[in-house]
Amino acid sequence: MALAFITSNRLPIPHGFSTRPGGVSTGPYQSLNLGYSVGDLKQRVDQNFERFFQSASVTKDYIRTVSQVHGDRVLQFGPRAPAQTLEADALWTEHPGVAVAVKTADCVPVLLADTADKRVAAVHSGWRGTELRVAQRAVEVLARSGTRPENLLAVIGPSIRGCCYQVSSTLAERFSQRFGKDVVQGNAAEPRLDLALAIHRTLWEAGILDTHIDVLSHCTFCDKERFYSHRRDRGVTGRHLSYIVCQF
Repeated sequence: MALAFITSNRLPIPHGFSTRPGGVSTGPYQSLNLGYSVGDLKQRVDQNFERFFQSASVTKDYIRTVSQVHGDRVLQFGPRAPAQTLEADALWTEHPGVAVAVKTADCVPVLLADTADKRVAAVHSGWRGTELRVAQRAVEVLARSGTRPENLLAVIGPSIRGCCYQVSSTLAERFSQRFGKDVVQGNAAEPRLDLALAIHRTLWEAGILDTHIDVLSHCTFCDKERFYSHRRDRGVTGRHLSYIVCQF
């Protein structure tokens, strides 16, 4: 089966959210697992990346990723790859041809593009990163580099959604207080979080226009054929890669 990427009409530059079909991994990692640290065989992940680079609008030497730690650190990347893996949960670039990317399997990937001043960013936002407002931190870093938030375009990609993301009542209450009561769904006994809505609200509060924010509707927990889900698969599963290229 061929590789398939989910894209947004909101972004006029190369980008994509990878899906599950089209790779060579087997078992719980079937099939296009793009995560090396989840227990899959390295040679299979290598082959998956070869297929990824053949299909994606990005080259191997110009893609940048980080070791994600569920924080709010934002790093800038240039044309030269770093000598070691750096820890962060958001990364950006203004160098033509360079792509930034994050890996997810339920957490929320967010792609940002400044078409006026030609900068892009990728953000990994689980519940911890969402509570820390890592997406807002990314907007703030771009703004300090000259970006006007109202010029930014944002896409909130496939992730676990409010239909499936049950959490503790304590966490639900914290999110309700910080982001509004409507980010919590369900009932008091089984509250569920809508992380995408919380991130949408964070981006809007950071200055991005509501009309510039696209929220893709896919739930990674619901759709086992197309998505890995850390929660659904009880921690043994693959990883997706969400990328955006600084190509205007």
